[in-house]
Amino acid sequence: MGIQISGLLSDSAFDWKDVVDKLIAVERVPVTNLETTQANNLSEITALGDITTALQELQDSVQAMRSSNVYDMRTVSSDSSTSTWKATSSNGTSLGSYKFEIQTLASTAALQGGADIGASLASSASDLGSLTISNLPIATAVTAGTFTVDGKQISVAATDSLKDVLDRITTATGATWSYDSTSDAITLAKGSGSLVLGAANDTSNFLAAMKLANNQTGTITSSGGLGTLKTTATLVQSGLRGAIAESALDAEGNGSFTVNGVPISYNVNTDTLKSVLDRITASAANVSASYDSANDRVVLTNKTTGDMGLSVSEASGGLLGVLNLTADGAKVPTLKSGTNAVFRVNDGDWLTSSTNTLASSAHGIAGLSVTVNSTGAQTLTIESDASSMGSYVEDFISKFNAVQDMIDTYTKTSVSGSKVTTSLLSGNREVQEWGRKLRTMAFQTLTGLTGSIDHIDDLGIDFDGTTSHLKIKDTAKLTDALTNSPDDVKAFFLSGSSGMVPKMYELITNLKSSGNKEQESLRSDNKAIDDQIDRLETRIATEQARLTKAFIAMLDAQSTAQSQSDALTNAFSSKSS
Repeated sequence: MGIQISGLLSDSAFDWKDVVDKLIAVERVPVTNLETTQANNLSEITALGDITTALQELQDSVQAMRSSNVYDMRTVSSDSSTSTWKATSSNGTSLGSYKFEIQTLASTAALQGGADIGASLASSASDLGSLTISNLPIATAVTAGTFTVDGKQISVAATDSLKDVLDRITTATGATWSYDSTSDAITLAKGSGSLVLGAANDTSNFLAAMKLANNQTGTITSSGGLGTLKTTATLVQSGLRGAIAESALDAEGNGSFTVNGVPISYNVNTDTLKSVLDRITASAANVSASYDSANDRVVLTNKTTGDMGLSVSEASGGLLGVLNLTADGAKVPTLKSGTNAVFRVNDGDWLTSSTNTLASSAHGIAGLSVTVNSTGAQTLTIESDASSMGSYVEDFISKFNAVQDMIDTYTKTSVSGSKVTTSLLSGNREVQEWGRKLRTMAFQTLTGLTGSIDHIDDLGIDFDGTTSHLKIKDTAKLTDALTNSPDDVKAFFLSGSSGMVPKMYELITNLKSSGNKEQESLRSDNKAIDDQIDRLETRIATEQARLTKAFIAMLDAQSTAQSQSDALTNAFSSKSS
């Protein structure tokens, strides 16, 4: 019989690695517990961060209420429901009603050049045959269609000449036509009775374009010259009726004039009427320059209203004269002087303003500005802007309730039968106390105030009775306080260091600081736990290596013993034989 060696590791079914794993798992229990503590700490840090964020939003709302301007907001209304006046008031404008009576509006000075600065359409009546309807150099383009003269319809096509159309009038009605190149006007005449122009079903504007209108006689002449300038052609090619004198230009065609004392240069060979007018408008003359194509004239208008003039000057024969803007033009210009606004307040003395925006410097009511665009009287009432002021109060209530909800969510404990359910911060008595402190602060009676408001209930605000929420229970009470007692509201919220706003702000600062300290403490705990876990992991790794080494050594020893046993068995077996 052979020698047999048996032992712990001789059974091939024995899994020594599983034994090591189970032993190490026991060693890891403290690490798992520490990791669980860390996870709980992180959850608490998140919860505290959420509450701190809500506190910050509440503090921002409180800070917004800290500005005195909040309680000085004003609105302005007119007793006229159809008023188009624009009135604004700055914060703190005195409350009250003011009757504004406007006698005269402020206006701008304007220099209207004489009409008909453009050359005539033609030099004679026969030349009208060469003028095509679609290309007439007139203020209003003629539309194709039909028009009526003495009940007869006359057709107009874009390809017709002006003479063709006038001849059709004569053929259809017997009325004759003529053209005066000097006045640049067309005349229609009939033998007897009145000449009647137009009908409701006309589709062409020919009569209006020719400046022909009924006058209850048998002879009708264009109300003004028909030709107009080509504003985008150079001045020498624009079709000016008059010629710019060479004496007003240098050898290159340069000239200049002044508007309100500001020099404006031009060149007849390169500048257009449009470019010259744009140059005037862009200059320091503070004047807008434009071309009135309907009357074929240039108009200069001060950009600023008020009792002030508008002056132009140029050497005789220059561009301004040709444009009928100076006395040496063919037609005399018209200067319409600017006017001041004339008004009074509450039936007082008449006052003046150079603009239609009546500022406090003009009427004496600090903070009030009224822009008028019509004469007559209106009563303007300045009141507290209860709506805007109330929005700050509503935002405070909303943010306050959000903090209360956040604290309740993270600290509540609920009981259902024998089951008790807790929240992340149920055991944190300090955080639970934060909600109570905020409620106490909101609902305390302030001392040292002389106004009608020393308690939040005086503003119609109370707790809703079922939760920690604030609520506007009496909207009319709040509106009345904001409208009629804005100074008392301001004193309640802002009075020195004893007002609700500075007190609430300080409390929130302290609560945030406590929250930040708790978060920092939890982070510090987690860092310490990290160090503990590192030490435990090192020890566990060492133990795992030791156990593995021991079991391998045992395997080696058993293998050696088994080899020796096999050798002895073989030796005895050979002697026996």
